[in-house]
Formats: sequence, C-alpha cells, structure tokens
Amino acid sequence: MTPGVSVPVKPLSIWHPIHLGTDETGRPVFVNLAERNMLIGGEPGGGKSVALQLIVAHGALSADCKLILIDGKRVELGLWKECAEHFVGPSMDDAISVLGWLQQLIDERTDVLLQMKKRKVTPDMGWPFYLVPIDEVAYFSATKGTPAQQKEFNALNRDVVARGRAPGIIPVEATQRPSADIIPTSLRDLFGYRWAFRCSTEASSDTILGHGWANAGYSATEIDPQARGVSWLRAEDGVPRRVKAAYLSDEQIIELADFAATARTRATHDGGNVIPLSRTGDAA
Repeated sequence: MTPGVSVPVKPLSIWHPIHLGTDETGRPVFVNLAERNMLIGGEPGGGKSVALQLIVAHGALSADCKLILIDGKRVELGLWKECAEHFVGPSMDDAISVLGWLQQLIDERTDVLLQMKKRKVTPDMGWPFYLVPIDEVAYFSATKGTPAQQKEFNALNRDVVARGRAPGIIPVEATQRPSADIIPTSLRDLFGYRWAFRCSTEASSDTILGHGWANAGYSATEIDPQARGVSWLRAEDGVPRRVKAAYLSDEQIIELADFAATARTRATHDGGNVIPLSRTGDAA
C-alpha cells in the first residue's frame, strides 16, 4: 500500500459473504458467517491469526455488526480495539465478565424472539449481530487463572457457542490445537465451520476438521511448513476445501481499523448505524 494513498472502502454487512482467500484454481473463497460459528486451528506461524484478521475486518466494516474481541496475546486483535464494543486482553476476570454479559444478552434476545414468535434473527429485523473472536482460547481455558476460573470460562464459552446462533451471537475461536484439554469435545463439536492450517500430526488435523478427514485425504500435516496461509476449510458443503488465505499487512489493518472506528463514531454521533459508502473524497 502506497503511503498517502487511500483505498476506497464500501460498507459491508454481516449477512454478506466474507472473503477468506482463493482455492486451488484461483477462484475466490467466501463463507456466510451469519448464524454460524467457526473454529480455527494450526501450529504457530501457520496463518490462523491472519485468518482471524480477515473475519474481524469484515465485522468492523459491517454497520450491522458489533465486535466483542477477546485476545489472550492482546497484540493480535489489539489494532481493532477502537472498533470494538468490548476488548479483553490477558485478563481472566474480564473474559469471564464479558462472556457472562453475552450469556445475559442471549437470554434477553431469545425472550424477545419468543414474544415475536420468531426462532432466529433475520435481516429484516435490523438487529445487530455480535461477532466474538477469541484468539488463543487456550490461554483462558487451560493456562490462565485458577482451575475454578477455567471451569467457569469453559462453561460460559460453551453456552455462548451453543445458544448464540439464533439470537445473533457469532463466536469465532482460534487456538494452536483444540484438543480436549483446551476445548472440550462437547464444545468443539458445536462449531459448524472448521479451518485447519498446518499441523504436525494427523490427530491434530482431525481435531480441527473432525474425526476421519485425514484418512479421507484431507490432512493439514501435508501442508508445506513454508506455505503460510495454505489450509483446509470445511464450511458450507461440509467437505474440506484447500484454501490459500488472503493476507492483510499491519499497515492495511491499521488503515482499515482507523476508518472503521471513525465511521462507527460518526454513525453514533449522527444517531444512526450506517457506515458511510466511502471515505471522504474517495470514489465508492
């Protein structure tokens, strides 16, 4: 990106397909994340945090989406902090508090849905979605805090993942290896979409994609360690698809986050929730 040159940005919607990269034939790969959730895994340096940035960027630029960012490392999602309703760094107490708040929000929204005789949020309702990316979920589920705090975090997290879809809460969680001690099997099985980056063992690959996919020829162990961003994505059709994830540089993330934060502040001051069509002075 050339310094001083702005890139036109159009408003997005969480109902729009999210661009994640390209497949083996060079075709763009999109997923519909509204009413879905996603688990991302892979060894360090494989590209999972970069993948998470793509989803956060789409959410930040969507006027109908509020960001709840939870980042054990703080630096991966920290550049989006000014766009978020809540940002949690390496604090177990804060993570538990925010998940408890989301649990309450789910209760409140499902009560209203029941009164409206609806089973889930629909685009015509105008309700904002809450996108909840958690980077390095292992930090909270198995590393930080006391065993009692970890148990509470895991219970809250499972409830948000299990009940969040219908009322418009979208968890997207990333970790190096979502084994049973990191993400319990009962929670892992609730994720509809799986995205596996380079793994060192077939067991780790299957832990992310689901049991049996390595034997079927879909193994993240076969990804070249130098091929960052290459991955297997199991999404809409249920069959893993080889994908090269798109890449946002730090400079691009900073520019997009600054634009999104400014647009959200302006929309709040104007009493609305619409992100402007383009930057001031830019063609749409």
